[in-house]
Amino acid sequence: MTAGERLVVGQVRGFHGLRGTVRVESLTDRPEDRFAVGQTLFVEGTAAPLTIAYASPDALGWRLQFAQIPDRNAAEALRDVYLEVVVAPGEELPRGEFYWHQVIGSKVADVDGTALGEVVDMYRAGGAEVMVVRGPAGELDVPLVRAVVRIFAPARGEIVVDGDALGLRGEGPEVEDAEAGTETHGAGEAEAADKN
Repeated sequence: MTAGERLVVGQVRGFHGLRGTVRVESLTDRPEDRFAVGQTLFVEGTAAPLTIAYASPDALGWRLQFAQIPDRNAAEALRDVYLEVVVAPGEELPRGEFYWHQVIGSKVADVDGTALGEVVDMYRAGGAEVMVVRGPAGELDVPLVRAVVRIFAPARGEIVVDGDALGLRGEGPEVEDAEAGTETHGAGEAEAADKN
């Protein structure tokens, strides 16, 4: 992602009150920055700016009011739309880090060469990001951790995973827990990030 490109950071999911306030599901790991008063968002695919005049986090995401949306009737046009920001100079991701949308569509294979499918979605579970891979064997949830992901190259559309670690050919790797003396499945962090 380079400066000047646009990035989806939220989706309008509902409304709050009669003054045009919308409820937004956050699709970014930086909501405090992206949804700050004064920031400019865009309806996906349009050039018309939406300047945030009010912002407040709530249990379901964020409540936002835009200077250009005077009332609930005007807000109705935003129902279910995605909201984008323009990536500013200096906001580009460091080498080796990727936005989730850049990972979606990558081909996934086992280390033995077996094609497992394509990344169709991403989500967070605990401290790890998880790829949803759909292919010939159905749908797999693949955590982005070193114990599972051997090659992570979304820029060229390639991800290689350890089928043994996923339990595709047998038991996953086991690591002895030094303190408790018990065996647990090993995990580490993948080298790639997935920021929105």
